[in-house]
Amino acid sequence: MSTQPQQTINLEQTPAPEPDGSEYGAIWSSHTERLANGELAVAGVPLPHLAAKCGTPTFVLDVADARGRARTWKREMDTAFAQLNGADVYYAGKAFLSQQFARWVVDDGLHIDTASEGELCTALAAGIPGSACGLHGNNKSRREIELALETGVAHIVIDSLDELDFVEHIAAERGVQAPVYLRLTTGVHAGGHEFISTAHEDQKFGLSISTGVAREAMRRSAAAEHLNLIGLHSHIGSQIAAVEGFVQAARIVLDERAWAAEQGIEINEIDLGGGYGIRYTSADPVPPTPRAFAQALAGAVSKHVAETGLPAPRVSIEPGRSIVAPAMLMLYSVGTVKDVAIDSGKRTYVSVDGGMSDNIRPALYDADYTAALANRVSSAALQRSRVVGKHCESGDIVVRNVALPADIHRGDLLAVPAVGAYGYAMASNYNMLTKPAVVAVSNGEIMELLRRQTVADLLAYDQG
Repeated sequence: MSTQPQQTINLEQTPAPEPDGSEYGAIWSSHTERLANGELAVAGVPLPHLAAKCGTPTFVLDVADARGRARTWKREMDTAFAQLNGADVYYAGKAFLSQQFARWVVDDGLHIDTASEGELCTALAAGIPGSACGLHGNNKSRREIELALETGVAHIVIDSLDELDFVEHIAAERGVQAPVYLRLTTGVHAGGHEFISTAHEDQKFGLSISTGVAREAMRRSAAAEHLNLIGLHSHIGSQIAAVEGFVQAARIVLDERAWAAEQGIEINEIDLGGGYGIRYTSADPVPPTPRAFAQALAGAVSKHVAETGLPAPRVSIEPGRSIVAPAMLMLYSVGTVKDVAIDSGKRTYVSVDGGMSDNIRPALYDADYTAALANRVSSAALQRSRVVGKHCESGDIVVRNVALPADIHRGDLLAVPAVGAYGYAMASNYNMLTKPAVVAVSNGEIMELLRRQTVADLLAYDQG
């Protein structure tokens, strides 16, 4: 299997993500390969064949890769916490969710973390019991809270004192106890961009520890007749490539648990959130493996138990991006190609049939991606290129800088890896473009998970 000559990412196939999670530094999914005829294939499906059958743009999910990553997280957490009080892994549905994908991750031993009525209903429609779901969100509606109570979710994550009262009121109306976690603002600032760092004070999430709001919430929850305070929660950000921030946040949350115990408030669970980073390009650091994260978190809990004498809490985490992002690529068709003069020479702008409507992250977070020709190899010289979409925005950039062959032309196919998290989930209909299809590939077979939108779908919302 050869390395593609027109870009810096090695497409050489890596092992399926089962043994120890060491492949989590891979940018392309485990079963992406360059065939002898020059075509890219995923899980035995040549991408030109997939484009002819399904059209473009299309999200392409390597099923075995995603499921292997999910199993790796579950296995490593189970192993690390075997001598404590066990662990649960909640897949963060906000990254990407469909009914079939929900079934797959639950079959692999995970639960589902949801953050809206739509996400919770998707999991429920897939046959996932409410007890295998959690409900997040900083501004939950009455309907979302009622649905969570009706379906018996494992926990509702409380984000403010206002929401604490709101959930208590709705639970009282229904004559039930709401199982709640309290989301604590630990002050640990981590993440790839300011917009996705979520544990500093000046942002919308959580109950502040430093101002005393968190402890007030614990007191009020413990005293409330219709709330069952079962856990504390922390989420420090997204796209984090080091264990230290998670360990620091875990220690802070565990210290709050110890304080609660001194007040006679028993808290038996903690959730240490998600945000585990991946690589999008070869310039990104290789992230720690799931094993490294799990062992570091277990070490923090073991130290807490030894120092306090408290029984070990049951621990949960919420990986999303690290499961689905590297397992999915976007397949585009090339349209207009033109050269633009810049100070250091020229840049070739390669336009594709999607853009910021199917991947807003470059525009929103200045996120970097890479790209590769999917329908052929080329011996042409490499040239400085920028992959752009078809929207009416100069910021409609898919890949800011990538070396592509000088003979790239209309009708070529481009593949952009690592789009599984927040690509489809944040997709829009800007310029009234339709959302792409999401197809799953496995052992040479294609399965449509989410059908392509049509213009007729858009017009159906218009009341005329």
